[in-house]
Amino acid sequence: MKRLFIYSAMTAMLAMGASCSDFLDVKPVGNVSEADFANVTGVDQLVTGMYAKMHDDDYFAATLSNYAYGDVMGGSANKGSTYQDQPDFTSLETFTFTTDNGYLNSKWKRCYNGVFFANNVIKVAGQAQEALSAAAGQSKDKYTETLAQARFFRGFWHFEVVKLFGAAVPYVDDVAMQENVNPQVSNVDESGNYIYIWDKIVDDLKYAYDNLPDTWPSEQGRVNKWAAGAMLAKVKMYQSGVYDGKNGNSNHWAEVKSILEDVMANGKDNRGQKYQLADTYEQLYTAGECDWTGESVFDIQMAITGTVQQTCNINGPWHIGFSGALGTGGWGFYQPSYDLVNSYIVDDKGLPMMDGGYKNIPALTKLDENKVPQTDLTVYTDPRLDVNVGRFETPFLDWCVPEIIDGWVRDYSNGGLYLNKKNIPRKADKGSLSITNQTASSAKNFHLIRYADVLLWYAEALIETGNPQEAGKYINQVRARAAKSYLHAAVGNGSTTEGITPATSPYVFDDLVNGTKGVDAAGNYRLGLYPDSQFATKEKAMQALRWERKIEMALEGHRWYDLARWGIIADELNSFASYEKQYLLKYANSVYNPKWCVLPIPLNEIQKMDGLLVQNENWK
Repeated sequence: MKRLFIYSAMTAMLAMGASCSDFLDVKPVGNVSEADFANVTGVDQLVTGMYAKMHDDDYFAATLSNYAYGDVMGGSANKGSTYQDQPDFTSLETFTFTTDNGYLNSKWKRCYNGVFFANNVIKVAGQAQEALSAAAGQSKDKYTETLAQARFFRGFWHFEVVKLFGAAVPYVDDVAMQENVNPQVSNVDESGNYIYIWDKIVDDLKYAYDNLPDTWPSEQGRVNKWAAGAMLAKVKMYQSGVYDGKNGNSNHWAEVKSILEDVMANGKDNRGQKYQLADTYEQLYTAGECDWTGESVFDIQMAITGTVQQTCNINGPWHIGFSGALGTGGWGFYQPSYDLVNSYIVDDKGLPMMDGGYKNIPALTKLDENKVPQTDLTVYTDPRLDVNVGRFETPFLDWCVPEIIDGWVRDYSNGGLYLNKKNIPRKADKGSLSITNQTASSAKNFHLIRYADVLLWYAEALIETGNPQEAGKYINQVRARAAKSYLHAAVGNGSTTEGITPATSPYVFDDLVNGTKGVDAAGNYRLGLYPDSQFATKEKAMQALRWERKIEMALEGHRWYDLARWGIIADELNSFASYEKQYLLKYANSVYNPKWCVLPIPLNEIQKMDGLLVQNENWK
């Protein structure tokens, strides 16, 4: 069983006015004062509430999983459900969103709510500084380590705002909050010039990197030094790109490289295990195996016991669940796109078709004349496809082999014929959770940063600092791990949730990495490593780097953000829409504007601040 530092709804309430000395002794809400928390125990309770904000309680806004933005808006997934369901979500998907989009407003508010919780810890810890400074921490005093955790989350939540809305946004610190519990901080100076907050975020994360302990052996859900270092490198990486077209494009790549070298050489998880890739790709998304493989750098800790749904499914069990195939209802959002699935098709060398040739191959799954899904399993693909995506006629985790569309896809003309799999639990994940939708619940952590991220970021830093040939070693290291497992064939009943059993099949895994051939595969798989020639130039190396991030990190909420920081968002998303519209007519008129490398600051927030908050330049 995991030993977690976090989370319960009770402790999340602490920062909003409730208090408890133990789970059953709860004071009435409003019957406490700030002074009640200005002690070691009280500050610990507020810290727990701060961590609990990582559990997304607005599945539609997908605050930290970012699937609505990173995946659906980034072309890796279609919204699913029906076209009319959640029109603000549809507008993100089809590039018709405006400044009053409700999803954007919710994302903005929830990120700044996270900032509030971090500032509240800083404020109250300051009032209890003497007592906290006298208490021992893991490697420093308790005050310093509390402040380091809070500053990490203050930087983290501000960065979540910057990634989507650009860096000309309010930076709210504890001083502003002490002046007004709901501070109105402008994003322009007295002359009307934008105030960019990159450096303030960097200062927060640098403090965390310098002051957090290497590990938290007894409280393993806490953020440690190495997670702070990785996050700091990520911020500087974004700052170095063409992100926003205005406030990025400053070169911090040498710093990114240096920080990541420290993380790679010395980084470890809270159990003291040195960072490494998990043994297999599939292991990363299997409850009971995924949390402490050595690959988790920064996770949202999940638990299946209790009564709080946010602790067992980051995207919402009924939101992304199927309409009945697993024995429960679901709205059927979040279906992998045709473009993503075909991106896993490989050539005879086991390499992806980065020249766009995958778009000339018909969709691997189609409906026959009786509307029964038929999947062409003879086409060779990267084996990571069937970890990330559910395909008809292949085993769906330990549930069954989907063979009929009923119960799996709510409206195939709107979402397509592929199934969200990476984010769905196994049947075996069911535990003692006393909520309705147990079959959409899991204790598997949600990975915000994993070691594969670190390796690919480091490869990118090498490319940007003039060493593309060296970068190839790290890109291929990630790719080689994908050869360590593949989905095996099975038989089952696709109309029920009966178990599945092994079966023989004519399909194979052609492992060109290790020179072996696996049998009884669920479909034909092939994988090879990029040749040295792929890294002869910066341009070719970046092509491989970008492709590997697309397929390795698929459906983890990153794609749109990567396209934005690389400065290729309009070209890629317009190409995506042009391809996807042959299967889904909703993309027929979708056009992505190059200016939309940031999204508009929500109109509602601008109106509330009465001139203090100015729309970002790309949306004026």
